[in-house]
Amino acid sequence: MTAPEPVIAPDPASAPEPVIAPEPTSVPGHTSAPEPTPATPTPPTLSCRGLSKRYGDVHAVQDVGFDIAPGEAYGLLGPNGAGKTTTISMLVGLLRPDSGHVRVCGVDLAADPMRAKARIGYVPQEIALYPELTGRENLRFFGRLFGLPRRELAGRIDEVLDLVGLGGRADDRLKTYSGGMKRRINIGTALLHRPEVLILDEPTVGVDPQSRKAILDGVEHLVGEGMSLLYTSHYMEEVERVCDRVAIIDHGRIIAEGTRRELIALVGGADKVELSLEGDLETALAKLRAVEGVIEAAMTGATSIRLLTEGGRHLLPALITAVDGCATVTATQVIEPDLEATFLHLTGSTLRD
Repeated sequence: MTAPEPVIAPDPASAPEPVIAPEPTSVPGHTSAPEPTPATPTPPTLSCRGLSKRYGDVHAVQDVGFDIAPGEAYGLLGPNGAGKTTTISMLVGLLRPDSGHVRVCGVDLAADPMRAKARIGYVPQEIALYPELTGRENLRFFGRLFGLPRRELAGRIDEVLDLVGLGGRADDRLKTYSGGMKRRINIGTALLHRPEVLILDEPTVGVDPQSRKAILDGVEHLVGEGMSLLYTSHYMEEVERVCDRVAIIDHGRIIAEGTRRELIALVGGADKVELSLEGDLETALAKLRAVEGVIEAAMTGATSIRLLTEGGRHLLPALITAVDGCATVTATQVIEPDLEATFLHLTGSTLRD
């Protein structure tokens, strides 16, 4: 075996002179600013990865994952049986996933369930209240379950009653409440301990219009105050109103996720413009096809033309001007793409199926 070559230190006499940095000049009365500390990224309020649940041969949920940022409203849409409630049950610790993990404000739900659950306010589909107790007594009962101190609890109950708009009925028995009022108290119980994320599973099913408006107004207020929200609903207009981002789940999988605009863009964001005309429709059709912003144009009847356009509402004046001299527009209708149309395209079913 060959011995390694010896390492020979350089001759100090031949080494270059060391470069000595000058002493920093100090200014009397002036203190140098400290180096800025890099900001620690804020973890998502709610995060899940690879969530799966199987019942025999049925895959109820398959590899579901998403993040909800602090102060973000996130919608979960899907037809009945798509896996929404199973997903939520795993997120709140009611159901153990076959695989995957959940973190609440950075806390692992499986490793430290009590600390993680303390940050969640969960409102299930079914009303979980005691009809023989008053609204205030129900809130007091659940407040004690959350471990709120007695001195704090009384004031917090008043705050929650005011938030859900039921201060005037607080001391009436729950069995005298309407369905919508019961749901509002149900939401109130989930808010008592000031959670960082609120999970609402179909919160407006079967409620009257007044209660529905009160619930939606309250939800928007909470999100505006910085609370994170996971919201499922059978009512598309609610999700469009309340949520910043939406995930569409079908057959246990998330098949699309994004803002309303991003989801609509997945299936094409063109507006439909329906024109009713009198005059020479053949010539009118040729002129309409030449208008900038018109993607497609076709006659749909003896007096009607349908257009696919970019920004149909803004394009109407140009369309009417284009046919001037050969036809007169007698009626217009602009049909803009919406989340309902996107949902139908992606799942092949209506939300209420």
